[in-house]
Amino acid sequence: MDEKYLRQLLDRYQQGGLDTDQVLDVLKDLPYRDVGVAHLDTHRSLRDKIGEVVFAEGKTVEQLSTIIQHMLELPGNILITRLSAIKADSLLKHFPQFEYDKEGECLMIKRHQIEPSGRGTVLIITAGTSDLRVAREAAITLEFMGQTPELLVDVGVAGLHRLLAYRGKLDAASVIIVIAGMEGALPSVVAGLVDKPVIAVPTSVGYGAAFGGISALLGMLNSCAGGIGVVNIDNGYGAAYLAGLINW
Repeated sequence: MDEKYLRQLLDRYQQGGLDTDQVLDVLKDLPYRDVGVAHLDTHRSLRDKIGEVVFAEGKTVEQLSTIIQHMLELPGNILITRLSAIKADSLLKHFPQFEYDKEGECLMIKRHQIEPSGRGTVLIITAGTSDLRVAREAAITLEFMGQTPELLVDVGVAGLHRLLAYRGKLDAASVIIVIAGMEGALPSVVAGLVDKPVIAVPTSVGYGAAFGGISALLGMLNSCAGGIGVVNIDNGYGAAYLAGLINW
């Protein structure tokens, strides 16, 4: 339930289109709905910009099915992140109205129009193609926030001439998300070229000494360039949400 829906509900009540019992029936699930396997935060969209997003990793198909069924009884768009293709195939048999983005591992349904809200473009840059899953998660999240994402793939520090060829895109963006694994050097380079916020996302991409993204995380935290904020390893959703708030 978002602010727009709540206002429409109260307007209908004020105009006599709904009686008190009908309004109470709608509001009875605030502030959450206990569905057994989860407590759905039914009025998160009154407090933030996107509403509750379901993190699928670690949840069974049965648990996700229960959560989705209850979410469908409530108004609003639905976004589920970190969902494997195997689980998605099972869920789509029961919920064919959803769309699955295999690259970003996101299951989604947009049941109402998302109003544009960004002041400018959020540029998402990846050091390599292997970082694309995290980038797609970020792009999808931004779209759910009404933002305009633009993707620039595989322009890492192993060939800086590739990045410098897109100086126009760097300069035009309002906020930049930089996604990198290995040693995580790219955000520092980008931040040294621009005068806007850079959100760094370390990924788990890399050989053994990358330690599943810890090397990239520490490298980004120790960046010598100013204007960088760092989120958790592989956290495309968190980076996108922060970028969306900055760009609101």
